[in-house]
Amino acid sequence: MTLKPVRCAIYTRKSTEHNLDLEFNSLHAQREACEAYIKSQMHEGWVLIPDPYDDGGISGASLDRPDLQRLLGDIAAGKVDNVVVYKVDRLTRSLTDFAKLVDIFDRYGVSFVSVTQAFNTTSSMGRLTLNVLLSFAQFEREVIGERVRDKIAASKRKGLFMGGNIPLGYVNKDKKLVILPEEAERVRWLFQRYLELGSLGRLLEEMNRLGLRTKALILSSGKKRGGYPLVRAP
Repeated sequence: MTLKPVRCAIYTRKSTEHNLDLEFNSLHAQREACEAYIKSQMHEGWVLIPDPYDDGGISGASLDRPDLQRLLGDIAAGKVDNVVVYKVDRLTRSLTDFAKLVDIFDRYGVSFVSVTQAFNTTSSMGRLTLNVLLSFAQFEREVIGERVRDKIAASKRKGLFMGGNIPLGYVNKDKKLVILPEEAERVRWLFQRYLELGSLGRLLEEMNRLGLRTKALILSSGKKRGGYPLVRAP
């Protein structure tokens, strides 16, 4: 009896762009492992779809990923029978998004396999195990986010500058905001004129008439940021 071909699409993802320019990077390693797994299942009729679905430098926190969306489009078009990934969290780190993906897979009769964890969504036990794994993956992502936020808050309490637009009147020196005398004088003038005019609109008119602009910076790339006419924030 001839087996019906099971068309397998490999999806790979890497959260950062670090080392993506290497001749053999994480995406290649993931694909190589998936290809080997598909080859081991040839007796079940598995065949590889040569078209790659690779999202490099993109977080798994959402489904808004170019190649993932292209894969979902091919699934809806009936071109895919099985989605193969290296690890579950390569597909998504969110339980909510995973539920959405499983719903899409079920709708089109597509199964999902993680080659390093040997789970398959065609079985109820596989679904349970995948949900447990994704719970831990989501927990890990949230803990990392909390650590980053706590570190930024602690750094700010110590007076360290943690990035973003440098406010008018200051300059960044060794991760600390230091008062820039010539700009500080302009800031004091702006506050004084606002008190005198009593209107932000009139102050803006005067600043633009005098040619005052937002703080201009030269980035490390050589590009210029800022130096625009002042406007009222929405």
